Amino acid sequence: MGSPTGFQDFERQDRGYLPVAERRQNFREFAIPLTDEALAKQGARCIDCGIPYCHSGCPVDNIIPDWNDLVYRDNWREAVEVLHSTNNFPEFTGRVCPAPCEEACTLNLHDAPVTIKTIEYSIIEKAWQSRWIQPKIPTRRTGKRVAVVGSGPAGLAAAQQLARAGHMVKVFEKNAKIGGLLRYGIPDFKLDKSAIDRRLSQMQAEGVEFRVNSHIGVNVPIDRLVAGHDAVVLAAGCEKPRDLTVPGRRLGGVHFAMPYLAQQNRRNGRESLRDATEILAEGKHVVVIGGGDTGADCVGTANRQGAASVTQLELLPRPPDEADKLLTWPKWPNRLRTSTSHDEGCERMWSVSTTSFVGNGHVETLLGVGVNWHQTGGRWEMTEVPGSEFELDVDLVLLAMGFASPVHEGLIDQLGVATDDRGNVAAESDEYTTSVPGVFAAGDMRRGQSLVVWAIKEGRQCARAVDEFLMGHSDLPA
Repeated sequence: MGSPTGFQDFERQDRGYLPVAERRQNFREFAIPLTDEALAKQGARCIDCGIPYCHSGCPVDNIIPDWNDLVYRDNWREAVEVLHSTNNFPEFTGRVCPAPCEEACTLNLHDAPVTIKTIEYSIIEKAWQSRWIQPKIPTRRTGKRVAVVGSGPAGLAAAQQLARAGHMVKVFEKNAKIGGLLRYGIPDFKLDKSAIDRRLSQMQAEGVEFRVNSHIGVNVPIDRLVAGHDAVVLAAGCEKPRDLTVPGRRLGGVHFAMPYLAQQNRRNGRESLRDATEILAEGKHVVVIGGGDTGADCVGTANRQGAASVTQLELLPRPPDEADKLLTWPKWPNRLRTSTSHDEGCERMWSVSTTSFVGNGHVETLLGVGVNWHQTGGRWEMTEVPGSEFELDVDLVLLAMGFASPVHEGLIDQLGVATDDRGNVAAESDEYTTSVPGVFAAGDMRRGQSLVVWAIKEGRQCARAVDEFLMGHSDLPA
């Protein structure tokens, strides 16, 4: 800790944003970075708190106080080395991670945590701009072949670690470009795809081979995949969406959120929509059902497409504006979170349930009702509120209620791996081994719907487990 009084001398300062009217006109990133001088002050705010609770909040085990201090001391080159020691892709987490580390920061007891996420983002961007990031080519090759199915954050992290251990790694992706959810789910205004592409170039130089348009169990046979490799890593995500089984669900204009978001990603990337029904919000009254990150991404995308109005419905009650720190800190608290997409224009409704959709071939009206939540025998139960029925005019409904499990048809069914009671691929948390010898699983496919930062963590840990399986030991970090 370079500045014992930094937290007293400097106020918390975070990145700013372009004006709403300007950023709604395009799909470009709109954060305004801090200057190096401002970042040094923010790094100085990190205190010698004895137990760095930010470590407990960070799933990928970032060594946060160390690189905060290095930024304060203007030692950016060493800062990126410390950052990379635990995180393969800080450019992703520095953009889209919800920053549980900041919730766990000791200074958050006074609602002024260190701007950890912004410092992380700034370190990696300076490193790329300064050309400090170079391929780490292994000095020896093992001759072992590993297939990684899925090119999201878990698959990419596993692939990079395994390639650096000297193995021959192939990544199989069903889409036309590499990136998984990073490319075909997260909007460009949150994660510009050039951040993915520059990292892919590094990985290719390190020996990773990418196979696109390769849908395992569909156009690439399972037996060929298994027979041609010494180990297989399943990292294809958790893509089966939760549905809403109400009257009118099959009307035109009612869609799952992910195809809608992926279509806009493909437009921005000048890709074909693959003969899919085009989903656009321009001039429409849009209702997003689901109050999580995916729902917020739909809000921001709909506003940029020129929606006439956007309304977001949430089944759960409105969270409190402030967390009860004495009960929750340093854990992730239940509190109201308003994203930049909500700031761009959105009416939010809580404690409401959709009862049906009405229309003549195409959705025209959403019928809903207010709900109350109460505990019975330790379990939360929902009841409808008499007289709270409502109607919304709607032209486009986007279902963003989360994901139930990985898709079983194809890969999972044909491979015959065991699944857990939630439908995820069953694999141990330490060994990442499945019921099929030589087959491992990591990321959302194993743990269920989760965060990018957890996917990176699991990809790294899985890579170590695979390396030990192939070589009898591993020097990769745990």
